[in-house]
Amino acid sequence: MSGKDRGGKVQPLLAEEARARAVKNTGKDELFSDRNSGAADFRFDQKTATVFDDMVNRSVPFYAEIQRMTGEMAADFAAAGSNLFDLGCSTGTTLLYLDRAVNQDVRFVGVDNSADMLAKAREKLKAQGVTRACDLVQADLHQGVLVENASVAVMNLTLQFIRPLYRERVIKQVFEGLNEHGCLLLVEKQTLSDSLLNRLFIRYYYDMKRRNGYSEVEIAQKREALENVLIPYRPEENRELLRSVGFRYVEEFFRWYNFAGLIAVK
Repeated sequence: MSGKDRGGKVQPLLAEEARARAVKNTGKDELFSDRNSGAADFRFDQKTATVFDDMVNRSVPFYAEIQRMTGEMAADFAAAGSNLFDLGCSTGTTLLYLDRAVNQDVRFVGVDNSADMLAKAREKLKAQGVTRACDLVQADLHQGVLVENASVAVMNLTLQFIRPLYRERVIKQVFEGLNEHGCLLLVEKQTLSDSLLNRLFIRYYYDMKRRNGYSEVEIAQKREALENVLIPYRPEENRELLRSVGFRYVEEFFRWYNFAGLIAVK
């Protein structure tokens, strides 16, 4: 992973290097390569955990840069003696970036509903020599989330997997658990109101996946598997959701076609 320079800033990790390390640390994503396998709903199970790092590095635009930016902003909001939550922490990649970026004495809490993802996260954190206090908690965000004494909360491609009926409650609980001047860093895949631009952005996204080695079969089968699992909001819906629970400032810090990062400050 990336390291720090003398000023404590996170050194950038090139996308090609990130992908190479992801394959080395886990395995190559070929979950949807068999055209005869059918496409059940996407699951964060052991098979997915094994290839997840390669999957997101090849499927999420500027994934390493988003992680670097998340660490950079978290470092400026983290307050000594507080907690830093990663909600939907998956295999712990974001926690690793945060550990290298945040100098303050804060306690990390990673939350995920997949035991397989958390097992991979524990393995990675140990392998990378993370020594700070870090709790990994298995919990379903649909059932509510306990956020307390938090200066930073991260939801990196997490909210889109929470059923819309529960999203306001989850975001409200995050807001209530943040300390004053704390922030939520939210990264999401989005849909657009304008059908023409929405179609174009989706096409550009699939072009990116082709450039990263995914076949037409893999793209089509994963799209089908995610259809009932990943439900994106429009940009204005995410902004309104954040403002409705009480965040004072909401600003976009990253945008690539149908992917966006938002920072919301309490």
